Amino acid sequence: MNFKFAFCPIILLLSASLSFAQNVNVVIHGAASIAKTDDNFVCVTLDWWPAEKCDYNQCPWGKAGILNLDLRYGALINAIKDEFYAHPIKFTRGCLSMERWDQLNRFFNHTGVKLTFGLNALFGRNESQTEKGLWIGDWQPQNTRDFMQYTISKGYKVDSYEFVDAKQYGKDVIVLKNLVKELYAHPETEPKVLGPGGFYEEKWFNTFLEVSRQGVVDGLTHHIYNLGPGDDPNMMNKVLDPSYLSQVSQTYKGVSDVVNKFRPQLGAWVSESGGALKGGSKDVSRTFADGFWYLDQMGMASTYDQKVFCRQALIGGNYGLLNATTFVPNPDYYGALLWHRLMGSTVLAVTKESDPNLRVYAHCAKKKPGVSLIFINLSKDRSFNITVSNAKLGDAGKPNYEFVGKQNREEYHLRALTGDIKDDIVCLNDVPMVQTDLEDIPAMDPKLVDASTPISIAAQSIAYVTIRDFEAPACV
Repeated sequence: MNFKFAFCPIILLLSASLSFAQNVNVVIHGAASIAKTDDNFVCVTLDWWPAEKCDYNQCPWGKAGILNLDLRYGALINAIKDEFYAHPIKFTRGCLSMERWDQLNRFFNHTGVKLTFGLNALFGRNESQTEKGLWIGDWQPQNTRDFMQYTISKGYKVDSYEFVDAKQYGKDVIVLKNLVKELYAHPETEPKVLGPGGFYEEKWFNTFLEVSRQGVVDGLTHHIYNLGPGDDPNMMNKVLDPSYLSQVSQTYKGVSDVVNKFRPQLGAWVSESGGALKGGSKDVSRTFADGFWYLDQMGMASTYDQKVFCRQALIGGNYGLLNATTFVPNPDYYGALLWHRLMGSTVLAVTKESDPNLRVYAHCAKKKPGVSLIFINLSKDRSFNITVSNAKLGDAGKPNYEFVGKQNREEYHLRALTGDIKDDIVCLNDVPMVQTDLEDIPAMDPKLVDASTPISIAAQSIAYVTIRDFEAPACV
């Protein structure tokens, strides 16, 4: 189907204008940062799952697993080229041949991604006969040694190795770290070592960092699937419920607290997050509505000093950023791409009036002056007219000076094509985001808006806004 002449219906704009509009003042605290992310905060995973992987009476992986994915497909290359951190994960079963590893590295080199590779921490162990889920015995590193030696001999670049499912085996991470130091002769080419992966549990993460001594782990990794089982009929309500979305902040805080307790210099990574478990939700994960969860999670994670946020997955299952069959980007892809292009690594505090349906996060703008914000409106029938204030301290230490910009704002408004958030096509500034005939990602240009007018956020929409002349000392 050729979408070159598709458009977003004007009637939706008219109906949106009839919704109740609430005036909100957003205060940006730009004097100092509250957290820092990696420059490559937006990350995507590639998983090994075969076509036979089925959950909830469906088999959504097809040939999207890393062992059988067609790496020559133009749409796949264009979707990831020079944009995202790549994170192949979980080679826990089956074999990765060196022929396939060669093919993957040609793909990685062509697309320019930074690569994290997930190593199987259970290799050589046996499952306990008395305690379910416990694997006993020592990790056998020979397979990893052979793999690394081959990788080095071919000149393949690996940014980091994640020791997956390692939370009970901190001592084995020491073995891995020593192996990396032995095989990678030059410190500037030595990959980072990450772990333990899996879901955060305070006891295990404390034990992991206690056992693995100082200087062993370069990043603490954990997984987020806070939407629960993918077949939950209440999934749509979850992604629209601000109270539910906020619950996971306790996990981010817990991880941050553990890092600060044991290794303040470490960074925490969300190394896998698909929202809904076991392939995602067939009714939500591929739709515009999923962006309410996904982009809110990235905003929230960044405020808790999480350095990288890896989406499960680039392709595969229901939660892939790309359709597993056609490679066409799903709505979340465009939200992630805008984050990567607009949101810098310096995170700023934001305060606003208390309406919980409006989520707001602010960063220094990426590579250019000013600040970039993301606004997420969960409300079905309420729009927001937003003014921005700069929290400079004045007389008596009172903040909240209204900011009056001189330059046009750069705005990127995302909404569902027909207004139904279950749509799988997103509009950017009223232009449908569909690939060109050459399978290129469409242009994603901002709308320039008079700085003297409020920022208008329509009901059930998402917007990125960059203000170039906003003076935040933390951004200098």
